[in-house]
Amino acid sequence: MERSVTSSATISANAAPRPRTTGRWAAWLGMQDPKRFSNLLVFPAQYLLLAIVVFPLLMEVYISLTAWSPTRGGNWWEAYQYWDWGQNYGEVLRDSAFWSALWRTVVIVGIAVPLEFLLGFCLAFLFLDEFPGKRIFHTIMLTPMMIVPAVVGYMFYMLFQSSGPINGLLSILTGQSVTIPWLTTGPLAMASVIIAEVWQWTPLMFLILLSGLVGLPEDEMKAATILGASFWQKFRYIMLPKMKLIIVIALVIRFMEAFKIFDSIFLMTGGGPARATESISIYMYKEAFQNIRWSFAAAAAIIILVLMTIVASYALRPLQVPQSEESHEPA
Repeated sequence: MERSVTSSATISANAAPRPRTTGRWAAWLGMQDPKRFSNLLVFPAQYLLLAIVVFPLLMEVYISLTAWSPTRGGNWWEAYQYWDWGQNYGEVLRDSAFWSALWRTVVIVGIAVPLEFLLGFCLAFLFLDEFPGKRIFHTIMLTPMMIVPAVVGYMFYMLFQSSGPINGLLSILTGQSVTIPWLTTGPLAMASVIIAEVWQWTPLMFLILLSGLVGLPEDEMKAATILGASFWQKFRYIMLPKMKLIIVIALVIRFMEAFKIFDSIFLMTGGGPARATESISIYMYKEAFQNIRWSFAAAAAIIILVLMTIVASYALRPLQVPQSEESHEPA
């Protein structure tokens, strides 16, 4: 009997779980603290993104504070030999061509983005109801957005030739030969660039605004209809307030992207005629790769980055107000 008790005690002792090191590893990795563990999981991606963003930015700031260019010889990390304490920034700010290019970019964005928004909003309203062939038309609507911008630029370059399809169509409609110099006249070239931009990026506005309209609360819309509210009353008092944040996001995204317009202008007009369509991106491209003034172009890019950051911070304020109000609400 005593031997059986001893043997059973030995078996139970051997069967007892031994202390493992996994508990210490779990504590070190923060598995017992969900917040610490989640931060640890995103740690590699955060630092990789930080390296991808910060390194080029610091390199650009470094180059902009020197007079270095590839034609001077030496590698870019030896640019300190040509340190000039930011004289490029003063030169950029005194350059009238810089301000002219910036103003032309503002004009393009100020015309193209509102047109994209209005057209996208109207098209989104049309796609709220069911109709035959809705899926096919939906796919057709999104096609321009999926085309490479360089292809769009070349396509509209061919369309707006003096003997191209646009003038050919106008000749048929008017019954006489039409040879409008779309790409060789300043205002017409600007209009051609804006048309190409609106054609390609209206679908993006359409997609964003349609998703916002589809997500509107149906009970409020039905209640307003039952109470006799007109379409404009529902649009003003229900749709617009509910879609305010979506509209702000859509406009800010398109403003930031349209400000970098390059491909279509480069292929359609090259910034001409006589710099009539030269955007800020075309301006910096010419300074960097045609005039080989890399430090000057870097200074111009930093100035644009600062200006865009200021504008974007003010534009995104409507998104920050609701968050601050929610944080002060009593639990």
